Amino acid sequence: MEWLLADAKNKLSEVVTLAVTEGPQQIKRRNDRVVLISQKDYDKLTGQKLNFKDFLLTKTPSLFDLEITRDQSPMRNVEL
Repeated sequence: MEWLLADAKNKLSEVVTLAVTEGPQQIKRRNDRVVLISQKDYDKLTGQKLNFKDFLLTKTPSLFDLEITRDQSPMRNVEL
């Protein structure tokens, strides 16, 4: 969507909400135009990726409730 600068100033919250939910918003001042985009879209454009630690902390399911037990049966005999 395209906004005149004065309208974008008056409705900044709406412009930001639309940038996050619907995509880039163009703001026009005379002959100049700027585009307001969400951080998610910016990261896609610039190739920013999460580091491994942040990926594990944010994108994977929680493992706090996972119960892991060790097999207590005796080890097998191995002939050397």
